[in-house]
Amino acid sequence: MLKDKNIILGVCGSIAAYKSATLVRLLIKAGANVKVILTADAAHFITPLTLATLSKHPVYTQYFEEETGVWSNHVELGLWADYMIVAPASANTLAKMASGLCDNLLTAVYLSAKCPVLVAPAMDLDMWKHDSTQQNIEKLLSYGNVLVPPGNGELASGLFGEGRMAEPEQIALFLEDFIRKGLPLLGRKVLVTAGPTYEAIDPVRFIGNHSSGKMGFAIADEFARLGAEVVLITGPTAEKSSHTLKRIDIVSAAQMLDACRQEFENADITVMSAAVADYTPVTTAAQKIKKTTEEFSLELKKTTDILASLGSLKRADQILVGFALETENEEAHAQAKLTRKNLDLIVLNSLNDKGAGFKMNTNKITIFNRSFEKTVFETKSKTAVAKDICNEILKLL
Repeated sequence: MLKDKNIILGVCGSIAAYKSATLVRLLIKAGANVKVILTADAAHFITPLTLATLSKHPVYTQYFEEETGVWSNHVELGLWADYMIVAPASANTLAKMASGLCDNLLTAVYLSAKCPVLVAPAMDLDMWKHDSTQQNIEKLLSYGNVLVPPGNGELASGLFGEGRMAEPEQIALFLEDFIRKGLPLLGRKVLVTAGPTYEAIDPVRFIGNHSSGKMGFAIADEFARLGAEVVLITGPTAEKSSHTLKRIDIVSAAQMLDACRQEFENADITVMSAAVADYTPVTTAAQKIKKTTEEFSLELKKTTDILASLGSLKRADQILVGFALETENEEAHAQAKLTRKNLDLIVLNSLNDKGAGFKMNTNKITIFNRSFEKTVFETKSKTAVAKDICNEILKLL
């Protein structure tokens, strides 16, 4: 859930500030990018050097560093963040956030942030129970901020009660759960195919194509990022997923067909981006074929059309998306395939487009829906193209 997320951690003046080091470490270990903002009082409890070392980023303490001449742009920091956590959040900073006061870098970034903001209060029992603090919490929640509730325990004053900051592990898990609950495809099952198939001629040679699997892997990763439970069926490729998913490796078209049939029934969404061979040898030699003649003929037979096969099985509550890689009459061929194979969307690639095709890191696509309405996209990275494809699928839901 936290991999590649940009997180700003605001640390306020509290004895609980020492726990922020552990929180940074947990977030970094989970794959997040973390930038820390310390208030002036927080720097009395924990040093910027400690948090800079753990976060691998400079720690921000004020708008302008006189010694270096560096200006900390609060607007850029606010826009950079996917999530902002204020932990520990002191009574003073909570009051400033609730009132819109902006007298330090942390509160300026808070007011500039477009992302969800989580606050983990830390203060003594009486301070936490005070009506003004509770009113400030209610205000913050009414603004859309999220409270990480304080726990009960021994406080710095020696009292025992509510006001203790949630433990770093609890905050990290709270953030993960918050992200998970907001994902649009949480609970959905998605099937993605990727890569080529290799049709064996003998133990050494095969019929194949130039597909790298990059597009299919990018789509699978984007679905996983959106919260889906993803099954990725892939032909031979060196690509690796950056997310947790179920990967099924196959070699031939027949193996991909079997794997797809097993997984398709449970899939809410299926995206068939693999470049499956249209033909396979009638017979496969048991031993390597020797070069004994000037000419060599190979008898081929059609493979089963996996996409059409799934289209014939598709239920009304399932979404099926296909790809069409064309070199001529691109739109006509794509639209015919869309209808013939009972698809909800078809993604058209043309080898005539610069920046599109096999093994490249970019792609240029056009998407048609069942009404033949088309959406044309510019040449983008395959990661960005995967987002576009998933966004079009989300519209169908």
